[in-house]
Amino acid sequence: MSKNKIELDKNSNVNEIFEAVKSSYQDYPISDIDGIKIDFPDGWVQLRTSNTEPIMRIYSESTTMEKAQNYADEIKAIIYKI
Repeated sequence: MSKNKIELDKNSNVNEIFEAVKSSYQDYPISDIDGIKIDFPDGWVQLRTSNTEPIMRIYSESTTMEKAQNYADEIKAIIYKI
């Protein structure tokens, strides 16, 4: 499992981030309960905001640590474009 976090500033629009991620992965099953969870054939990624800190956590799991981190890195790239 890979665990990552992104610091959010006061101008960050969480809904815009979630919509951009959902749009990028619309061909995969997505759950929007408690953030967003995207299911892939060999793993998953979950994004959720912290209730106590201005951060977004990105958890990912796959068949290898490298694949899990790649999923997280793809999500981070989408977020940084916003």
